[in-house]
Amino acid sequence: MNESSKEERHAQRMARKKAVVDEAIAAAQQERGVLVVNTGTGKGKSSAAFGVVARALGHGMQVAVIQFVKGRSDTGEEAFFKQAANPEKLHWHVTGEGFTWEIQNLDRDVATARAAWELACRYLADPDFGLVVLDEMTYAFKYGWLDLPAVLDVLAKRPPLQHVIITGRAAPEALVATADTVTDMTMVKHAFKAGVKAMPGLEW
Repeated sequence: MNESSKEERHAQRMARKKAVVDEAIAAAQQERGVLVVNTGTGKGKSSAAFGVVARALGHGMQVAVIQFVKGRSDTGEEAFFKQAANPEKLHWHVTGEGFTWEIQNLDRDVATARAAWELACRYLADPDFGLVVLDEMTYAFKYGWLDLPAVLDVLAKRPPLQHVIITGRAAPEALVATADTVTDMTMVKHAFKAGVKAMPGLEW
């Protein structure tokens, strides 16, 4: 096949692709808040959410981050955003006390999760906040700390243009069914499995 034929075939393929993409863009005319769920066993669920935090802040939006499980306040992402972001635009809350197998106290786990959810509800009712991140919230459903139907009801009643990102493993089916965008991150390999400790700047 000569170069002219290759170019012609490539142009035809790209024209067909453009027509498909243009049709999809033309069909997507709704403007409303989107519920995103990042789940799965792979790395990057929270990191992806924090990337959207940067994007939202770049557009001048007010953002709230509520971390349900993480109990440490020395993570790189929190330090960066608190240095770089206007504190009036970003509200960051570390509400967890660590993983449940470390705490080993069900009552404390339940109380901590419910306090985090009460805090989250304030933002989910505030139309001034364009993005709310509920980091590692799925564990609260897995262990029965929060009532999923009640949470879904609050999410359904949030301000119409507010986006929400929920992260964590084992997202329940009802949450996945309700969400607009769901990403299941699959682990292929992880350095921790080979004995490499969690490294600053990469894992926290």
